[in-house]
Amino acid sequence: MNDIKTTDAKPTLIVRNAVPKDIPNILRLCLRVYDEKLSYTADQLRGHMNVFPAGQFVAVYQDAVVGYCATFRTDEASAFQRHTWSEITGNGYASRHNPDGEWLYGMEVCVGSAHRGLRIGQRLYNARKALAVGLNLKGIVFGGRIPGLARRWNSIKSAESYVAAVVDKRLRDTVLSFQLRNGFELHGVLPKYLPFDPASKGYAAHLVWRNPRRTESNLLTTQQRGQLPDTVRVGVIQYQQRRISSFEEFTQQVEFFIDALANYKADFAVLPELFSLQLLSIENEQIPAADAIAHLTQYTEPLKKMLSELAVNYNINIIGGSHPTREDNGDIQNVCYVCLRDGSIHRQAKIHPTPNERYWWNIQGGSELSVIMTDCGPIGVNICYDSEFPELARHLIDQGMLMLFVPFCTDERQSYLRVRYCGQARAVENQCYVVLAGNVGNLPKVDNMDIQYAQSCILSPCDFPFARDGIAADTTPNVEMVALADLRLDLLAQARRSGTVQNLKDRRFDLYSVGWTPKGAE
Repeated sequence: MNDIKTTDAKPTLIVRNAVPKDIPNILRLCLRVYDEKLSYTADQLRGHMNVFPAGQFVAVYQDAVVGYCATFRTDEASAFQRHTWSEITGNGYASRHNPDGEWLYGMEVCVGSAHRGLRIGQRLYNARKALAVGLNLKGIVFGGRIPGLARRWNSIKSAESYVAAVVDKRLRDTVLSFQLRNGFELHGVLPKYLPFDPASKGYAAHLVWRNPRRTESNLLTTQQRGQLPDTVRVGVIQYQQRRISSFEEFTQQVEFFIDALANYKADFAVLPELFSLQLLSIENEQIPAADAIAHLTQYTEPLKKMLSELAVNYNINIIGGSHPTREDNGDIQNVCYVCLRDGSIHRQAKIHPTPNERYWWNIQGGSELSVIMTDCGPIGVNICYDSEFPELARHLIDQGMLMLFVPFCTDERQSYLRVRYCGQARAVENQCYVVLAGNVGNLPKVDNMDIQYAQSCILSPCDFPFARDGIAADTTPNVEMVALADLRLDLLAQARRSGTVQNLKDRRFDLYSVGWTPKGAE
């Protein structure tokens, strides 16, 4: 018998779950399909993947992303009442995802025109249906475009008449006819659903697909977030500023605290804002404020290397306070380096420098604010003054944030309480954990670091499952120490779903929303 040789052929077209590394390719796809002003942003895509990773799909053809499908879970009342796309999707972030929702809501299917002959849309819809069946949901609901409406408006006169004609097969609509062939039924018509869709005159067909394999037992009620820990242990470092003689001595002090928290098996160690100003004491001489900050930027790379090595060596995620960093254009920004225990380094610049930072140090504000995915879920960073702007935390919540870290540096009690009260407000209004870490002590010859006031703390929403006063842990004011707390992520889901108040669920997207304009966009 002749040997028959076979080779393993790699599929050229696959549909799989979208992951964060796909975001640049999905953005390029959306920009090819939509007008730039109507396309998604990277932050919105992060929101999709963080709140419901199982519900986002990409079609990959010969290693290129040629299709994207986004979904989230919703309750029956929300799915079938009259709504707009912006209202039900949380302004495009999928932030109204309900982990116990019995319906899958389809918020997006995007396919590149060059590959529409490959039935990519059909494959993405099949992935949606398979997900709904696998989760034992009641079915799928969405608002579908009716792009033939505007062309026939003069003769049809109403969206309802047009949709009825398509259902009766007296007319054909490129999108609605496709949906009906794929087993979707018409529930009604949604006016003002997509105001930016002139071809549909803003209308959408309200469509539903009912899961034929639905059973009423063994319903899934857990958050579909992948394998996140039930409890996250967070340690804050109330760091004392004192004179040092070298970078090595600085490293020894930081390592002492990281080692201590690692011994307690903490998942996060949080350092204060501008804790690295301690390095200016090495010179032991007064340096003009602007020159001092410029001088400090030379430590950026050594600091990042040190924090990253500590994170890996001690198996702990480090929220690296903040450090003045010179950007490629010459500006200096106040940047928090988040060094994860997998070796990755992320950065978040302070968006709002304080008046003193601008005047004395010429610090410039950053322009990007994104969640950072960790092995304990999506987190965000607001450096000190940024916590006093509620839009920033809400923008991070829309991307799926569970914990907000606030490194701060305040000189006296009033300044501290502004940060403390705003941190508590962010925890309540966003139903998330907020972690504050500040400096104590003094540096006599370093401008703006002559006095410090801090009481670091770990804050929670104010509801029955949490600590009585919304404080999971705090420190003694103005004393060098650490504080630890175990934070249960499932309690956040419980509060958001069925708490005494449900701030996120009850937002009025029909009245207001938080948008983010990328710098340079018109």
